[in-house]
Amino acid sequence: MVRVVASAQINAPVDAVFRAVTDIERFPEVNDCVQSVEFLTDQRSGVGTRFQETRSFRGKSMAMDLEVTELVENDHVRIVTESHGTIWDSLFTVRESGEGTDLEITMDAKAMKLMPRLMNPVFKGMFRKGLEQHLQYVRNHFDSQASASA
Repeated sequence: MVRVVASAQINAPVDAVFRAVTDIERFPEVNDCVQSVEFLTDQRSGVGTRFQETRSFRGKSMAMDLEVTELVENDHVRIVTESHGTIWDSLFTVRESGEGTDLEITMDAKAMKLMPRLMNPVFKGMFRKGLEQHLQYVRNHFDSQASASA
């Protein structure tokens, strides 16, 4: 298993940051890589919600089916998907920090096949950059909101 952790300070209250990482319908507004979201269940939020996210990755569109498997309001959410022989288990945690919020993403990549078992450790740096980019998109989302209201 490969574990990658990245965190960032976001200039927004905990509840707003938590909504940004859990309001699935708004993912395309918060993360520039997310092109669209389609729900695979009738429910639109909370544990058990399944959805397909289409995002751009290196100039190509890639769709993944994801599921919210754990959610504690204003604390953390876990979103899991299986892709390319790996279970991607991402835990988003929010904590109040001064005037803002610390947002941490812990991603475990559990290889289910031989090739990912060999290659995932090689790509760990790329995975970290992806998490850091996601955090930057969230930060930019709130920075642009603050600029618009100023």
